[in-house]
Amino acid sequence: MPRLRAWFSRLVGLFSKNRYNAEMAEEMRQHVDLLTERKIADGMSPTDARNAALREFGGVEQIKEAAREQRIWRWADEFVQDVRFGARMLWRSPGFSILAILCLTLGIGTSAAVMSWIEGILIRPYPLVAHQDRMVALFGTKQGTTEKEGLSYPDFRDLQKNSTLFESFIVDRIMGTTLSIGDRAERASGGIVSANYFDVLGVRPMLGRGFRPEEGEGRNAHPVTVISYLTWRDRYKGDPDIVGKTQFLNGVQHTIIGVTPEKFHGTFIGYSFNFWVPTSMQETFDSTGYKLEDRGARWIEGYAFLKPGVTRQQAQAELNTIAQRLENDFPETNRGHRFEILPLSKTPFNAVANLSSTLGITAAVAFFVLLIACANVSNLLLARSLLRRHEMTMRLALGAGRRRLIKQLFTEGLLLSLIAAAGGIVVAYWCRNALVLVAPARTPGITIDYPGHLDWRVLALSVVVCIGSTMLFALVPAIQASHVDLSGALKSEGSGMIGGSGRSRLRSVLVFVQVALSFVLIAGTGLVLRSLVRMQNADPGFSTRSVVVSSVDLFSAGYKPDRAKIFYEQLLERIRALPGVQSATLARLRPFSYGVYSSAPLEIEGYQPPRNEQLAGDYNEVGEGYFATIGIPIVTGREFARTDDENAPPVAVVNEMMATKYWPGKEPVGQRLKVKDKWMEVVGVAKNANYRTKLEQSTPFFYVPVRQNFFVQDNIIIRTEQSAAAISNALAREVHALDANLAPLDAISLQEQVDVMSYTQRLAVALLAIFGGMALFLAAIGLYAVMSYLVSQSTRELGMRVALGAGARDILQLVLSRGLRLTIAGIAIGGITALLLTRLMGNLLYKVSPRDPIAFGLALIILLAVALLACFLPARRATRVDPVQALRV
Repeated sequence: MPRLRAWFSRLVGLFSKNRYNAEMAEEMRQHVDLLTERKIADGMSPTDARNAALREFGGVEQIKEAAREQRIWRWADEFVQDVRFGARMLWRSPGFSILAILCLTLGIGTSAAVMSWIEGILIRPYPLVAHQDRMVALFGTKQGTTEKEGLSYPDFRDLQKNSTLFESFIVDRIMGTTLSIGDRAERASGGIVSANYFDVLGVRPMLGRGFRPEEGEGRNAHPVTVISYLTWRDRYKGDPDIVGKTQFLNGVQHTIIGVTPEKFHGTFIGYSFNFWVPTSMQETFDSTGYKLEDRGARWIEGYAFLKPGVTRQQAQAELNTIAQRLENDFPETNRGHRFEILPLSKTPFNAVANLSSTLGITAAVAFFVLLIACANVSNLLLARSLLRRHEMTMRLALGAGRRRLIKQLFTEGLLLSLIAAAGGIVVAYWCRNALVLVAPARTPGITIDYPGHLDWRVLALSVVVCIGSTMLFALVPAIQASHVDLSGALKSEGSGMIGGSGRSRLRSVLVFVQVALSFVLIAGTGLVLRSLVRMQNADPGFSTRSVVVSSVDLFSAGYKPDRAKIFYEQLLERIRALPGVQSATLARLRPFSYGVYSSAPLEIEGYQPPRNEQLAGDYNEVGEGYFATIGIPIVTGREFARTDDENAPPVAVVNEMMATKYWPGKEPVGQRLKVKDKWMEVVGVAKNANYRTKLEQSTPFFYVPVRQNFFVQDNIIIRTEQSAAAISNALAREVHALDANLAPLDAISLQEQVDVMSYTQRLAVALLAIFGGMALFLAAIGLYAVMSYLVSQSTRELGMRVALGAGARDILQLVLSRGLRLTIAGIAIGGITALLLTRLMGNLLYKVSPRDPIAFGLALIILLAVALLACFLPARRATRVDPVQALRV
């Protein structure tokens, strides 16, 4: 209890210090007055009595200090004093304060923004979803390839029944529907999900309910939907009675049973879902047919939740066992197929797969920018502490210890970091959703979602990084400033431009750090930029400039195959008759789209596959004239004709890779392959092309006639010299002429379609360019500050040089040479570092070496130019030194 009372008394004393000091001063005055009266009564004069009383009482200030130590916490009181003094010093030097806070704010803001992206996209990407630390992505793999595929619904059900280490599994398959608005159509993104989707995620609809278990079963048996908050707000104007109302999705009337909370956007990174339907409605939203009972149809993208305490390795081992059992039970469909799980940061079927490496590199880049900012502030603090040498000398002469000086300067650095941390968090908040700004253009009506997440973890880590890094860099200047030689302090003249002290070497090292890290960032930006340029100029194997793609959603309009065939036939005739149109055709999938190509087991006549390898191939259904329209050359044989319809023998066109693999040394034309129990004759060989991205490697691929493999939903591909906007208007007129209830999606050029799939590279260029620009700006400030300080401290030396005959050119050369030596040394260190680090960017580069000399040369030129500019201003000021005034200093 006595200790507790003493602790509480000292705590209260911090807030009642002035009152206690006044009471103590009054009490001490009374004691001295009483002693004085006694001395006067003993016969002393008032003056002598007063002096004797003070001597007898003892040192007043020492007694006050001892009493204060008993009443308050001295370290806390000194800290408050240091904060007040530091605030006054920052206020008295607004230029220094603004520059230091700006540098730190940029460094802290960028690092906090990147951490919010990593948190919101890779680590905890789904707001409101519980137990994301135990949530893993679930997908299929095929033996002998590195490709990732979906799961079939029967396999998914077997996993639910037979696993013991998983808490639950959910289906989450992205899809869309068309909403007609005027003479255009908009796509709305949604998800086909298992009935337990919302229950497993722990997301409770704000209105209505989620799906019941029975609503996930049956064939088109439960036309119900849960809509998103954004859809409810924007499309239905926040109708509080929305539950129970209906909306048409893909031509089928669905009952709205719930509205999700505002912060829940689904479980697919990149898109914000507008609605969800149960798996029982799969056929309604999939033009390729009913798949819930087809074990060979691998369409499911899903997630699983591990039981508490279960590791991914244990869970993967169980999945391998189940996959082996299914392979034995169903060899025709499951031979060579496995199941795999990955953490959310490596999810293969959404934007995370492309963004994870980019965000990892961006985090390293942001850390570099923070280091540069801290080094810059350290340099500024060091220069400022040297300008305060007289103050430090006086404080030491008056009895202050070096520890007390370090504490004071350290507190000033802490004050800077706290102000900058607040500013950095504001910057991070503004930039939390900035990735959307660099996102590729998408169809109107679809909400792009790359969510940054500033939760308490990000905020705490940002503050810790900010304060820790600033304190680390502020400590060195504080220690340097406390080393004052009292005997020689008044005789110090500055180190000059030639000589170097410990402080000068420290400033040079900090400049080396800034320049070196800036060189790494600029070289990295150059590499990614050259990669993007090469990617954009690379030939994907087909034409991109004179080809326009669009589509009409007949599937959601309720068209049946016979009616759809007539519609497409008439529409193509109308399109081919339009001015400027050279040709037009159909394809189930356009190149470089997010759609999934058809895939099926293969049997190649005369080819014996290796053991345990199940032959399978991807293919596309295309119309007559497809190869001429899209610009893929036919190497040998022919392309499809109008006569290749359902009444003609099945035929196929294979690419060169497939011809080389399965018919080496033979003429492929005339050979046969079996797809889905149907033998097809190869009638042509097409040049290899890219089908999904320009980064993919060549793979076997083939084409079949759309007339022999018809789907209601197809893409329209048009070769024309007109713009996509002009074709879009004409296409809308022709579609309305055939069916006033239909509207085409906006037409885009095939080049735009290709650019969409290079988003990761464009994002990397944008981020590296921004951060590289910041690093260059900070390095220029640091170099300018150092050179400006050197000039100001060398005024006497420069004056003597001028007096001895040095001209303006000599002075200019002297200052510039010192700055360029610092820069070149930093570039040399940065070049070596860049050679080591840029190898980590290999997966972002396209046909560009991580040691590309052009990128490194560009970084060298840019840094030298900025260094010359940063050094020229102080050098120009040095040429104007008046020798008469300088020698009087």
